[in-house]
Amino acid sequence: MVDRSITARRIRFSRKNGTFGSFDGAQFDVEKFLSRALVGRLAMNGPVVRPFWFVWEEEAFWMITGAWSVLDERLLADPSIELVIDTCDLETGETLQVIGHGRGYVVDFDVERGRRILTKYAGPDEDHWDARFRLRPDPSVYGTRLAKLVPDDIWTVDLSFVPAPVARQRDTGAAGTGRRP
Repeated sequence: MVDRSITARRIRFSRKNGTFGSFDGAQFDVEKFLSRALVGRLAMNGPVVRPFWFVWEEEAFWMITGAWSVLDERLLADPSIELVIDTCDLETGETLQVIGHGRGYVVDFDVERGRRILTKYAGPDEDHWDARFRLRPDPSVYGTRLAKLVPDDIWTVDLSFVPAPVARQRDTGAAGTGRRP
């Protein structure tokens, strides 16, 4: 665990020659963190903030979008984006952040990439997915597309802490009765 007697630092990674390369020097394994089924939040012009499911591939965040969303219009009007993928686990104290700033684009739907996104969040068995997430037939016929969120800069932050015993008991009640105080 990181020494919490010092202030947490944001570590910045910028693209050089079109790539981030490795995230050496980050406080945690960034690639492993981004492979977890975490919900990100995307900020765009407006201001607008929206949650999103994603995969991190080819040094970009990929998310599913389509005719039900105004994302296409917003990114065409202003492709600037900010996003955050984070955790705050009160039981363990894990508080990690990946923050990105860059540009977003809407591109044609790729069924295999869409499958990787949905498998990450809905599980490996497509037959058990909610009907809205099915990939048969190809959802692009219904206007489904992908947003490619390309960060120019990524910051990593580890704000993890040692949880107090009271915080661990919060949901079980003060006397451990299972009732809230």
